Amino acid sequence: MRLYLGFDDTDDADADFGTGRVVRDFCALVGDRAAVVGIIRHQLPRLPGIPYTSHNSSACVLLDAPGRESLPGLVELAAGHLQRVAAPGADPGLCCALADEVPGGLVDFGLACNGRKVSQADALRAASGLTLLGLGGTNDGIIGAAAAVGLTRYGWSGRCIIWGNMRSLPDPVSVAELAAEGVRTVNVDRDALVPQPGDLVHGGWIRPSVLAGQPVLQVLADGPGCWRTAHTKRPKAHAPAAQAGHGAGRGPGTGGGNGTGQGAGLRNRPSVPGIA
Repeated sequence: MRLYLGFDDTDDADADFGTGRVVRDFCALVGDRAAVVGIIRHQLPRLPGIPYTSHNSSACVLLDAPGRESLPGLVELAAGHLQRVAAPGADPGLCCALADEVPGGLVDFGLACNGRKVSQADALRAASGLTLLGLGGTNDGIIGAAAAVGLTRYGWSGRCIIWGNMRSLPDPVSVAELAAEGVRTVNVDRDALVPQPGDLVHGGWIRPSVLAGQPVLQVLADGPGCWRTAHTKRPKAHAPAAQAGHGAGRGPGTGGGNGTGQGAGLRNRPSVPGIA
């Protein structure tokens, strides 16, 4: 039973960690409650009027849960983790849905988030009947959390920050080793050849894109039988002060994430029976 857990807005301008780190730490807590399939990072736009901390990204954890009865405990674990570790000026949000129960409206919402500013009310409408929790500050994190679930279901967005054991793979790594972790290797050169199983990929930063719902590592030719990753890690750069928009502590603040900075009281929002 595939479960999506969307997380957003866990840090602030003073934090030495980001949402990706918070979500990876959550996965370490899951234990035998479920199997961690991967984490997909989703980029949201950095547009005027949209507050964000550094890159304006959210994340979705993919879990294989043993049954519906395990879902409330997983949601409780995720919500508790966010409340414990989110930065003082953060506005964290959490969204939960079974993969085959994500409505088309939530996919449309995620796509809309890629092009314009949206509101908490938009997120609530799109995620109606699902678990959507604001867990501090302005609760603006519900926007990115809902978008992360919708975009994961869409299957043509984001990149994997965890997939199988890809973080423990060597550098260089063979195409066959990547395939064993469920990662396809695709040449994105203009005159593209197909990477062979014994070919080696150099670069060390393995972060596959999600294409057609599958992890796909984009590579460029780097000599016979050799490839290099097409994308590399970039340094974290905080947003300009005018865009940061975070409130102090857990108070009302002025907004954070991809939203308006309005709304509260979502922590106890009713959810669909059997999920949370």
